[in-house]
Amino acid sequence: MVGAAHANTANDAPVAAPPSPTASPNAAETTAQIFERIRHDPVRLAMFLRRFPKGADLHNHLVGAVYAERWLEWAAQDGLCISTAQARILPTQCRARTGEMSARDLAGDEDARNDMIDALSMRNFRPGSDDRSGHDHFFGTFERFAPVEDRHQGEALADALEQAARDHVVYAEFMISPALAPMITSGMHHPLKNEDFAAARAALAPELPGLAAQARHETDVMEARAHEILQCGTPQARPGCAVTARYLFQAIRVVPAPAVFAQLDVGFELVHADPRFAGLNIVGPEDDATAMRDYDLHMRMFRAMKAVHPDVHLSLHAGELTPGLVPEDGLDHHIRDAIAIAGAERIGHGVDIAWEHDPSALLQDMARKHVAVEIALTSNEEILGIRGAAHPFSLYRAANVPTVLSTDDEGVSRGDLTQEYQRAVTAWNLSYDDLKSISRNGLTYAFLGGESLWNGDNVITRCQARQSYTCTSFMKASEKARLQLALELQFEQFERDMAAMSLFR
Repeated sequence: MVGAAHANTANDAPVAAPPSPTASPNAAETTAQIFERIRHDPVRLAMFLRRFPKGADLHNHLVGAVYAERWLEWAAQDGLCISTAQARILPTQCRARTGEMSARDLAGDEDARNDMIDALSMRNFRPGSDDRSGHDHFFGTFERFAPVEDRHQGEALADALEQAARDHVVYAEFMISPALAPMITSGMHHPLKNEDFAAARAALAPELPGLAAQARHETDVMEARAHEILQCGTPQARPGCAVTARYLFQAIRVVPAPAVFAQLDVGFELVHADPRFAGLNIVGPEDDATAMRDYDLHMRMFRAMKAVHPDVHLSLHAGELTPGLVPEDGLDHHIRDAIAIAGAERIGHGVDIAWEHDPSALLQDMARKHVAVEIALTSNEEILGIRGAAHPFSLYRAANVPTVLSTDDEGVSRGDLTQEYQRAVTAWNLSYDDLKSISRNGLTYAFLGGESLWNGDNVITRCQARQSYTCTSFMKASEKARLQLALELQFEQFERDMAAMSLFR
């Protein structure tokens, strides 16, 4: 189910024979040698990694994936006003007030345009008296472009799919919050009483079908618009149509508890019933006062809802914290409770793992349960000030915890998935085989239906014989395996191309 309205559904793709784990050994070995020669050449390394096939981007907030220039372009299309004094897009047309200008006029005022791009992203950020930290500036950007957001979800999806295609990404899970406002409003009408979640669900039950229907409708409209922009299903289809996508419903954690519960109630129902939604997450600054106060309560909400819908997959933001943001007793249990209480199958960020109670035991538990960590190097540096060797990426790898590289908010951060791979290569001594393993992890730990093509580092027994009826039948029944096969075929082509290109010799 491709984000752009089924433009390249895995169910419709032809089933090819799975690769041998030793396919094209000479090209693969040559590519590994090329990688070692260019790893300290930033320009050629970036070119290499841009073309490198990437299994998935599993941690991508759709609204944060859009570059500031696009928000300003859409604001101009909508006839909206810019507050140059507040450095934000206003929800109205201009009213001849000082410090305001039409978004349409930004094209003729380069200084104002650059100021707005800096305000709506992390570009050129420098701390100041009015903008104290990367953390505050990062999260503040979303309010500044919010008036344009709802009317351009389809354009945002099209942009994100095109960027994924440029990064040679096979699959993406975009976090979205359709029908968010009415869910929050509904929740506020039904206060929680003594954590009686069953009673809360009963109170919300009459409104749940309508809220879920509205969320599905908004998703339909978004997909239809993206489909139109990308011309999916036509001879002029854009590359983004070839990226397979699902959505993670994201609940906002910085609102009162009844509003969070209403989001989870509808979100679980939506994921359970609509195959476009692969799973559920909870988002917002983890260090926010409400988020910190209610963190344990939120985990118990997830546990209660997971009992109702055990088929719903969870990837939870947890451990996006440092001692500089919260007291140490706020760092010692978020990752563990997201897994042990809420039932998270993946963890987003996980930066504060070393401050957890008995981190060694927790890492062992994550490795044993195959709980993957979505590593977002750029945003962790910009928001938390954690960079290079200070990041626990190598700690997770040393403990055999599965890791994947993700963009988080690539538009706000002014980056992409290629940049995440380059940061990892530059900071740690990763081999070409390490990169392939991380890329494969993206599909192994994606919330896709069907069994994996891989058993550890080996192709499963049923597919050792590439042309066998057993393997062909298996591939038809597993969307995960079909996308994993697509990645392997891309690896083979990439390695043939690299081996033949004089630029990398």
